[in-house]
Amino acid sequence: MTLRLPEELDAALVTIAEAEHTSKHALILSGVEQLVRERLQAAQVAEALDFVLKRDAGLLKRLEDA
Repeated sequence: MTLRLPEELDAALVTIAEAEHTSKHALILSGVEQLVRERLQAAQVAEALDFVLKRDAGLLKRLEDA
């Protein structure tokens, strides 16, 4: 895989990598891993919310009318 970054983003990445004594590759890998975790967690939360809303629709309606 080849990753082409805009010059400004690449320069910022170099600055961060130097400050953290790591490589650009390691920073990008860490960022992608974090993004994947966040997206998967968001999908799980949405799925759980959908389940609860469907399962408890009657209860929620009664609470709404109370």
